Amino acid sequence: MAYPIRKEIMLKSASKIEDKGNQWPRNEKGRAVYSSELFGENVFSFKQMARSLPKSTFSNFLKQRRGKSKLDQITADAIAHAARVWAMDRGATHFTHWFQPQTGTTAEKHDAFLVMVNTYMQGGDESFALDALSGSQLLQSEPDASSFPTGGMRSTFEARGYTIWDTSSPMFIQEGPNGTMVLYIPSVFISYNGEALDEKTILLRSTEVISKATKEFLEILEPHHRVGQVTSTIGLEQEFFLVDRGMYTLRNDLKITGRTLVGKLPPRHQQLEDHYFGKIPARVLKTLSDVEMDALKLGIPLKTRHNEASPAQFEIAPVFEEASLAVDHNLLTMDLLHKAAYRNGLKVLYHSKPFKGVNGSGKHVNWSLSTDRGENLLDPTVRPENNYRFLLMLMAVLKGIYDYASLLRVAIATSGSEHRLGAAEAPPAITSIFLGDQLSEVLNALEERRPLKNFSVPQFQSIRVGGTLVDLKVTPLPTIPRDLADRNRTSPVAFTGDKLEFRALGANQSPSFFVAAINAAVSAALKEITADLKAALGSKPKLTAEDKLSVIRKYINITRPIRFEGDSYSSSWVETAASRGLFNAPDCPSSYLSLKTHKIKTLLTYTLRIFTPSELESRFHILNERYTNDLLIESNTLYSIVSQQILPAICSYRSKLSSSALALMSISADFFTEKLIIDRISPTLRKLVEANDRLAAHISEVEAEHKSGTAESAAEKARRLLYFDLLEVRSHCDLLESMTPDVDWPMPSYAEILLTF
Repeated sequence: MAYPIRKEIMLKSASKIEDKGNQWPRNEKGRAVYSSELFGENVFSFKQMARSLPKSTFSNFLKQRRGKSKLDQITADAIAHAARVWAMDRGATHFTHWFQPQTGTTAEKHDAFLVMVNTYMQGGDESFALDALSGSQLLQSEPDASSFPTGGMRSTFEARGYTIWDTSSPMFIQEGPNGTMVLYIPSVFISYNGEALDEKTILLRSTEVISKATKEFLEILEPHHRVGQVTSTIGLEQEFFLVDRGMYTLRNDLKITGRTLVGKLPPRHQQLEDHYFGKIPARVLKTLSDVEMDALKLGIPLKTRHNEASPAQFEIAPVFEEASLAVDHNLLTMDLLHKAAYRNGLKVLYHSKPFKGVNGSGKHVNWSLSTDRGENLLDPTVRPENNYRFLLMLMAVLKGIYDYASLLRVAIATSGSEHRLGAAEAPPAITSIFLGDQLSEVLNALEERRPLKNFSVPQFQSIRVGGTLVDLKVTPLPTIPRDLADRNRTSPVAFTGDKLEFRALGANQSPSFFVAAINAAVSAALKEITADLKAALGSKPKLTAEDKLSVIRKYINITRPIRFEGDSYSSSWVETAASRGLFNAPDCPSSYLSLKTHKIKTLLTYTLRIFTPSELESRFHILNERYTNDLLIESNTLYSIVSQQILPAICSYRSKLSSSALALMSISADFFTEKLIIDRISPTLRKLVEANDRLAAHISEVEAEHKSGTAESAAEKARRLLYFDLLEVRSHCDLLESMTPDVDWPMPSYAEILLTF
């Protein structure tokens, strides 16, 4: 019986004595090593390369990274040798090209440094072993391309693909088996014909596009202010659940799909709002500390850790980094969390909505643009009303998101997001931007050609646009500066001081495609604004303030529909958004159709060349196939759970009640209670059997469509049938759980999973 097993697991978890595990290192004098001293010790950084390579070789490498030359074989061989020696000195025995296929995770194939040298062909008389890594092996490897998602670009028999070293991201080492290490070489993944089969290639193309578009914009706006490079920078807040691994092993739905397909809420979950920022449970704190130590050694600048709103939910966040490196580090951090959780008897869950009725998990993308001079182009400074560069950049962001909201919608669309978006903790699928009262007043005043208003708010606070203070009139409390914008937790996109926070990405998604979509949208808008500035410049030596203001006013007016300062959860917002003409795709298959529109295809393949036509078509098919597969896996899992666990358990419980009633009847005792419970259970049990049979029939329909139809038609049918079947079957299961004793319920409850800390 399941209950005694669950009880035993819970008792073991409650009495678990933490092992010492990773201990914070100390130096030879016994002093604890500072975090900054650990930072990057397992990274073959550019500083380490400079130490290991001849000056001319390192100089050639830097020229290649800046696009001023190709990486020649001699330079590649020298770097490969230096990297191997550095890695092997630290215990590495293997190397791997580490890449990001379109699966949402990373992939790797390990090869040993060991090679056999045979001298017979050269007239010798022996063979011997050497350790080696050649420049050719560093530059590329050959995984099987047919076994990864290709969206029809590659047939099964066309297996060859290539991973190519991404020189913008440093190599690093990670722990392997038996105390050894593995050298990781960050890479992109392409087909035999050169098509991108991964997430990273697209992201890298988009970073070059937005750098070029921004530089052209700045050259017109500030011709005296030369910028060599502009990079998109991001900070990725990662939310997740940590649950006891023993409880996890007893839930087939969690193991197979990453989310619970059945389960009723306990009487107490997050409604007291006492978990958010609360004391971190000891076993969780140990896990997060382990992650932070490993992350520091890998050069991942984790900054924040805290409890999230739901029980058993947590968040970690790093400081800002260049976009491609930040994505690498985010995916690495997710992997480190898996390993640390396992060592501490926990399981990490990244699904967007692992538990119904409590907060889901997102991956907030804090996005900005920075120059190689260290300037943040979205910094409003003290007086944003006079900062025309900032205002024009803000207009580019607003215009890009307004024009290409459908592309951003595609980038967040997964089967899991359909359960999270629009819930109490997540933004709706309709994209809008929150700027806050102060910035909104700046834009309104500029458009209306009037002075700025001075606001006043209740009692002890006063607001002045262009830098404000909060004075609480309590002597021991210092006066603090107020940000230019509040934080609207209902908005999909919010300006938060000097960056845009995008809150709709799912916790288990790779950020690469989403960041590429942002870069593409803003690049397109920057091109439009640059063209308008050129037209305003004409033959004049430089732009006047009025030239800039006229362009700013134009885009303030154009982008007014995308700005929304209210509650994005309200039902009236859907109607308001529709009246403004804002894009709204209610489900994943309908959102994916945006990739087929002329507007998106032209932008991504012709105007910006971030995708080739075949790569974009492939992306469309992969997204639809993944959606269909997700729903089929969930449906088959739920059908088996109901058939093999829940129905037998309920029937067994009903049988016990019947036996008890017969025994009572045989001695002329009252058996009203037993009969009442049976009468309550039986109708729901019958509905569950009917709904489960309907689910099985629809599974067959979708599988047939998936096999013989198009990816698009299969995804549409899966959404129309399976999505709602899953909800119906679950509703009957959850009602039966509320009527069944714990001892007879065949799997751990929400209370057992979420409230074990």
